[in-house]
Amino acid sequence: MGIQNAKSLRKQMTPYEKVNTKSSVWQLVNTIGPFLLTWVLAYQSLSVSYALTLLFAVIGAFLLTRVFIIFHDCCHYSFFKNRKANKIIGTITGILTFFPYDQWQHSHSVHHATSSNLDKRGTGDIWMMTVEEYDAASFWTKVAYRLYRNPFVMFGLGPIYVFLITNRFNRKGARWKERVNTYVTNAALAGIIFLLCSLIGWEAFLLVHGPIFLVAGAVGIWLFYVQHTFEDSYFEEDEHWDFVKAAVEGSSYYQLPKPLQWLTGNIGFHHVHHLSPRVPNYRLADAHKHTELLRNVPTVTLATSLTSLKFRLWDEKSDTFVTFKEARALRKSKQKRVYSSVPIK
Repeated sequence: MGIQNAKSLRKQMTPYEKVNTKSSVWQLVNTIGPFLLTWVLAYQSLSVSYALTLLFAVIGAFLLTRVFIIFHDCCHYSFFKNRKANKIIGTITGILTFFPYDQWQHSHSVHHATSSNLDKRGTGDIWMMTVEEYDAASFWTKVAYRLYRNPFVMFGLGPIYVFLITNRFNRKGARWKERVNTYVTNAALAGIIFLLCSLIGWEAFLLVHGPIFLVAGAVGIWLFYVQHTFEDSYFEEDEHWDFVKAAVEGSSYYQLPKPLQWLTGNIGFHHVHHLSPRVPNYRLADAHKHTELLRNVPTVTLATSLTSLKFRLWDEKSDTFVTFKEARALRKSKQKRVYSSVPIK
């Protein structure tokens, strides 16, 4: 992508960065309202059939995912014009989704500034090793990495570890305001859970919110995973890293059916979001549709996204993701070349 095209792309995002307060308020109403209603219906259905409860729980999980997108926009100051309003709504939606606002805002900002940069990994992203890094790693690092990249661990245990445990603690070096926000989030969460358990019992609470939490967590991690782990993705060393290329080629356009697109707050237009985080989620689709330079971005569908599950390592020589099996083949091929180049005495 040429420099002129890059500048043009960023400039073309400007009209879509304008917040529409009515649209934001309506999104709060049509997201949090249905989520709370679905939660109540899930509880009421416990006396009818747990299968029905699980059905409501799945619907509630996707609505909670949409709540997270509102939280996400607030972290970018793209949901309301006023920063204080973004922080207030962001903190409230952060409580609903088990995320401390200030803490996640910091790590996510780092993610946007370093996405697809091979030399600046480690904050706000998914652990990814290159083939060479993996080959040079210790036995236990390899074991940890394989466990981490295992779908059951990443999408099953991952939400419990990240959302329920690590989110409860402040990062090292966090400022006082960020620490207070984490304490407020934790206290509010504890209070809400205590109140609900007192009203309906802890068993009912776990039967209802347990599956909502697990499904929403798995969906959230899956969306983040597939948005940066796909065929023909972009990763580059810092010296050659380019922000616009990282946004347009290193973030996927996840083409979802309209109902899922709505439930996931248009986050499938992730290339637009990385190109301009100030675009509200309800303007992402229009920004993609009406920008000619974005028509040929990497597109992932529900079917093709499943192939990303096999990707484990990044091969810098071929600029593509490979499986562990393919990495072994590359290693053997390299060893053969080295062996064959040794002169026979």
